[in-house]
Amino acid sequence: MLGSTHGTLTTDFRARVVACGEQPRPGAVHGTAAAEGDLDVSGRPLHAPVPDLDRFFRPESLAVVGASDAEGRPNTGITRQLIAWAERVGARVHPVHPTRESVFGLPCSASVADLPEQVDLAVLLVADPLPLIDELAEAKVKFAVAFASGFAETGEDGAAAQERLAAAVRRSGMRLLGPNTNLNAFERFREDLEGPAIALITQSGHQGRPLFALQELGIRLSHWAPTGNEADLEAADFIAYFAERPEVGAVACYLEGLKDGRSFLLAADRAARARVPVVAVKVGRTETGARTAASHTGKLTGADQVVDAAMRQYGVIRVDGLDELQDTSALLARARPPVADGVVVYSISGGTGAHFADLATAAGLTLPTLSAAKQAELHEWIPPYLNVANPVDNGGHPVGDWRGRKIIDAILADPAVGVLICPITGPFPPMSDKLARDLVEAAEETDKLVCVVWGSPVGTEAAYRETLLGSSRVATFRTFANCIGAVRAHLAHHRFTSSYRSPFDEAPRVPSPSFRKAQALMRPGRQLSEHAAKQLLRAYGIRVPREQLVTSAAAAVRAAGQVGYPVVMKASGTHLAHKTELGLVKVGLTSASQVRDAYRELTDIARYEDVELDGVLVCQMVARGVEMVVGVTHDALFGPTVTVGLGGVLVEVLGDAAVRVPPFGEEQARDMLDELRGRALLEGVRGGPPVDVDALVEVVLRVQRMALELGGDLAELDINPLMVLPRGQGAVALDALVVCS
Repeated sequence: MLGSTHGTLTTDFRARVVACGEQPRPGAVHGTAAAEGDLDVSGRPLHAPVPDLDRFFRPESLAVVGASDAEGRPNTGITRQLIAWAERVGARVHPVHPTRESVFGLPCSASVADLPEQVDLAVLLVADPLPLIDELAEAKVKFAVAFASGFAETGEDGAAAQERLAAAVRRSGMRLLGPNTNLNAFERFREDLEGPAIALITQSGHQGRPLFALQELGIRLSHWAPTGNEADLEAADFIAYFAERPEVGAVACYLEGLKDGRSFLLAADRAARARVPVVAVKVGRTETGARTAASHTGKLTGADQVVDAAMRQYGVIRVDGLDELQDTSALLARARPPVADGVVVYSISGGTGAHFADLATAAGLTLPTLSAAKQAELHEWIPPYLNVANPVDNGGHPVGDWRGRKIIDAILADPAVGVLICPITGPFPPMSDKLARDLVEAAEETDKLVCVVWGSPVGTEAAYRETLLGSSRVATFRTFANCIGAVRAHLAHHRFTSSYRSPFDEAPRVPSPSFRKAQALMRPGRQLSEHAAKQLLRAYGIRVPREQLVTSAAAAVRAAGQVGYPVVMKASGTHLAHKTELGLVKVGLTSASQVRDAYRELTDIARYEDVELDGVLVCQMVARGVEMVVGVTHDALFGPTVTVGLGGVLVEVLGDAAVRVPPFGEEQARDMLDELRGRALLEGVRGGPPVDVDALVEVVLRVQRMALELGGDLAELDINPLMVLPRGQGAVALDALVVCS
């Protein structure tokens, strides 16, 4: 066996993190918090700045530029709404219009420069906000809102106009919401609702309407940020801000694109540290959806697989529909942390219970079998011929009398139970009325989650409208799927945040000694030969076969003797990506004559194919293992990403790969392997031995280090195959492709 490097990186990697890391800041929620202004090895920030948006949502003074009270004018209705909103939040209003002395009885200034005081927020009701930016900056306005459209959402010319606007805002020091936004931030929020609230972020205002309507079901909303085209303020700014607000229980997002992937992840990291769940609809899963999103907001959508992985990496809960966004956000905002993961399904029908249990189990929820003692207790009130193991079927009649509450309390008393779900597929008064009351009363007296699925399509029943929706402790759903998805997200969120360690805390701050060696090997704008690519891997401690680069048949024979038979011979050149297809690889050579013949054949093929070689590699032939691929590519939103999957010549056919956005630690690297459909191959199949997973994880982490340190200089890296040998024997990179930027 060749000398193995596995087992060293994890220790060294952690040691470097500790050496370069910061001490925990006072009040840090989890792990070692990155210090303000801290940078990673590539010079990127490791900490999400939190904009002070208090004066945006609660200004002391408001200027309405372009204010009007002329009937029939669009600006009149907007001005009226802004004045009403300012009264609710306690802000002084200053209309601005060059030809009016007053608007709705309020004194009107001719220009921003004429305002009687410094204002916190200026709302711009003008077609082109750009000429006003310098004037607003001179008046020291803190925030501005631009409703105007005709920017990046319209195409190339609009994008150029938006960039001019963004540049002016950057110079001004002011913060801008929009352009192409709306009045959603200035809605009337109900103030009679209590408990943790949902904070809403939308890039299309109409898509937030269903969540805003949740207030009519008793669910509190605290903020609405309609970010529009995000020339300045973006969704990430609001996520970071909302994560620090004590009244916010969950952040709900409708995202058509991400302005900057890194900013989004930093904001999601801040929310994860604070244990504030972020639930998001992110459109663009399909090519059609991606095109539509771009045409609407003018943003990059990004490769959806990378977006999906990045969200999971930082605990963002991605859902598909607005109904799921409503239900999941509402549950996560209001539910207490779970005391156990066990879910019990309780129904009046065996069919209902079995149906729901099937769906819940398939979704990954844990439905523990109740103990014999607990089943015996339940049978005190439920006929003995009914199943009470889980799901629990009460047969109907016990619901109508004193037994119904006894059954619910007994289930909730089981320490293995953290969630009780009762699907009520249709109203059947008076029993359904009493069942609803019992569930609500029990929920008030327990620290466990009680969920009800009210399946009636009518929705006007008193048991639903008054009893269930009147409870702040019962989570009520209308569909099985939304209930299961929300409960799964609730349990997963608390598992994730209870052990969350920020990937940014593990990011290297200073270059490793390998970086200097690697820099000398890079060739800007060129693809490296296999030999040079392997030297780069070796510089980062990734094991490669013994090999020599030769330029004659005689040298090949000598090299084979030194490397040790059997050998593999491969053509090596700067533009060879798929050598096997061209016949430029020879394996299993066992004699000098075979080596000489192979050398001549390889060089003849290269001349015929007009391929320029830097030589022929004579390589050690490595024992068989599991072929994997580990690589680096650049995503338009997130920058370098690391991929691991099943490798070999069928890598494109299998398409079995997992991706992460650096930085990430050992736990995330292992999670990547667990996501692979072919994960079982690593444990040994058909009598084969389990392979060296630790060595594979080590390679993934070393490749991540390359991605972080080389950054934009490394356009692409592809180690394929990486032969992962039996446990304890390491992993060997048999081939590598490196493209420099």
